[in-house]
Amino acid sequence: MLNFDKTVVPISHIKLYQEKLGWGLKRKSGTGFCLDPTCRFVVTNYHVATFVIPSKIKGQKVLHQHLATGPDDIGATINSGLWVNPSKYTLARDLAVFELRRPLYHYHGVGFSLAELKIGQPVDIYVCPNTGIKPKDIVVKFHGSYTGVMMTGLLAFEYGLTDGKAIMPGASGGIVVDSATQLIVGVLSGIARTGETKAVAVPVSSLADFVSKIEPALAATLFPSDRGAISPTLADLYPKFVPPITPHKLERRPDEPENVKLLRSKAQELVDSMRNFIAVETFEWGKKNKPAAAVSAYEVQVINGRQQFRLYPDGKNHFNDIPFPNLASTFVSGGEWSELPEMVGKELHLKIKQAAETIIETKRVKVFQYHADVEDQVCTWDTIDDFGLFETRKTANVACYGEVWTDEDMNILRISQHLELQGRWKDYMSVVTYGWLSRTGEDRQLIPLTMSAQVAYGKTMLWCRGRFINYQLFSSDIKMTRID
Repeated sequence: MLNFDKTVVPISHIKLYQEKLGWGLKRKSGTGFCLDPTCRFVVTNYHVATFVIPSKIKGQKVLHQHLATGPDDIGATINSGLWVNPSKYTLARDLAVFELRRPLYHYHGVGFSLAELKIGQPVDIYVCPNTGIKPKDIVVKFHGSYTGVMMTGLLAFEYGLTDGKAIMPGASGGIVVDSATQLIVGVLSGIARTGETKAVAVPVSSLADFVSKIEPALAATLFPSDRGAISPTLADLYPKFVPPITPHKLERRPDEPENVKLLRSKAQELVDSMRNFIAVETFEWGKKNKPAAAVSAYEVQVINGRQQFRLYPDGKNHFNDIPFPNLASTFVSGGEWSELPEMVGKELHLKIKQAAETIIETKRVKVFQYHADVEDQVCTWDTIDDFGLFETRKTANVACYGEVWTDEDMNILRISQHLELQGRWKDYMSVVTYGWLSRTGEDRQLIPLTMSAQVAYGKTMLWCRGRFINYQLFSSDIKMTRID
């Protein structure tokens, strides 16, 4: 049996307030749980997040708050509870995720189940009770059984008392676990007001949809599905591909193998499918094995294939390229997610061959290698020198090579690129991963998940990492109307 004492956490906020007889303390509380294995993300209910409004969870600062619903949500209704103010939101999406500055030490997430529950199926409910002004790290377990799905989309359960006590307010955001598999099946969101030992929970499928939107790379690793995401930390599988040298002749360009033609077609399909979307791209910059020296986030807006960036969440200005962080010597990388598949799809001077298939993380992967020489003018490197009052920019054609990984249906999962640089900058490498965005009632969509790059400046290795979160819009047709 798993120990959920290091998965379920109290969420609270203590506020000083003035009353007639002087000053007093008021504590708002709820329950949350670790979403990911390292517990950098904590899940709770929307109504808990908007009522408690925590600045820290177990001492770690809350960096970002993601809400799955709200008053403008389709299907939102007025809801109230014993200890919270009435608010408008959709019950079946009563979820929120907090991103912490650092993972919670010694805490961890557990697995999830998307399997349909059966009537009478045994479950266990884990919550942090409301223990007064000073919160205590106490996790209480209640045993129960599944009774069905409500018209609101919530899962209903009956449960037994623990030490003669029922579930009390402050338990919202706890977890409902399948007793047999020890996997999370729901997020506790309410208890009966009539004194009956009944409770309701948001299904894990709603959580999977929500996490797929805000953290698609993480969702691909947490929820059993066919998303097929590849870890961004994996290295290339094969040595550099060097095409054989052929004598120069005035002859017709040789026809490409059918598998290479199909890869180019799939790469172009990926580019075309990403012509309209809005998301947030986060960045971290650092050097060697040290922690990040700079972090930032930009809303990336792609309308009819044109890309713009805006500082997230409150930036007013739009940029065609990611601005440089305030570091002495650094580099920026942000467009490879579209540039690399476009290169594979369109650059006919790019020489491509298929390598041997392999198994990666239980998935069968097809591997293609590519290469382009300097004279092919396929890959470039821009160098910018900032002299304060002015800057200079130099663009040079460089040789490049890398690998393209696909699934068995030739859907692209990963593209790497190595640039053969000369001078101060050397050994550039970048990797972009792609995975499936799957939401209930929508066709699945292949999307960029993560980006990582590194380059040597002199003897120092610099790195940049990014991930795509908060997909707000993904459609094949966006119509804009001009008003004169």
